[in-house]
Amino acid sequence: MSALLKVQTLRWPNGFICPNCLTHSVPYTLPKNKLKCSQCRKQTSVTAGTIFDKTRTPLKDWFAAIWYLTNQKNGVSALGIQRLLGLGSYQTAWAILHRLRYVMINSERDKLSGIVEVDETFVGCIVDINQQDKKKFVVLIAIELIEPKGFGRIRLRQVDSATKRNIEEFIADVIEPNSQIHTDGSAIYSSVDNMGYSRKKTVHLGSDIPAHETMPGVHRVAALLKRWLLGAYQGAVQTKQLDYYLDEYTFRFNRRKSRSRGLLFYRLLEQSVATKPLTYEGIKTR
Repeated sequence: MSALLKVQTLRWPNGFICPNCLTHSVPYTLPKNKLKCSQCRKQTSVTAGTIFDKTRTPLKDWFAAIWYLTNQKNGVSALGIQRLLGLGSYQTAWAILHRLRYVMINSERDKLSGIVEVDETFVGCIVDINQQDKKKFVVLIAIELIEPKGFGRIRLRQVDSATKRNIEEFIADVIEPNSQIHTDGSAIYSSVDNMGYSRKKTVHLGSDIPAHETMPGVHRVAALLKRWLLGAYQGAVQTKQLDYYLDEYTFRFNRRKSRSRGLLFYRLLEQSVATKPLTYEGIKTR
């Protein structure tokens, strides 16, 4: 099956549906991979409305990039994508990689539930690429705990500061109501009790018990995240692109137990087809 036909099958598994008139019909096939609705006569393309929209890069190269990305344990670089695909432009490889990182997070994904640890950490990012000036940014972490000592899925979010409002929005967005939330004794978590969650303070001021023992999940994720950024990207993460790296790490962590690289490839391909287009300017200003 060709890459184009595979994308078409994923987009319309039960047959073509016109994006304009929503009619289920057999379209006319036109040159340049265009389709024409047999009812309203409007033209569209298989890739329109997907992350591949208006791409000049062949779909087979996109498929190769997705396979490469899902098969590298420690992440990939734009330079690696450029070499893999034999691209003359580094910026093209950079845009492909960031678009794929963007689609790694499904906007309709289920929220975390059960027992969930929540904490914040600091991640160093390059502010000025020319001077290599670094600054630390706050990243919020939520991780499911699975008894007796296991960990489930995670959610990460970069915020400007660890305030009550940012914490409340993060928790409401990523954790199911009625879940039990474990936090430290910081006052920024004091409003969690009034948000439909039960809260357990697992670290108290003046406690002799190390935080990494009473909050093992978030501290492990924070340590692994920083190690991954340092090992895969030598710590050269720019502030504007931090969200993309957090998306990639979340995707990898939540699928760390998957034994099928093919399934990861298929999942990312599915999400690429289901995700709306992201322009080059959109990548830089996200």
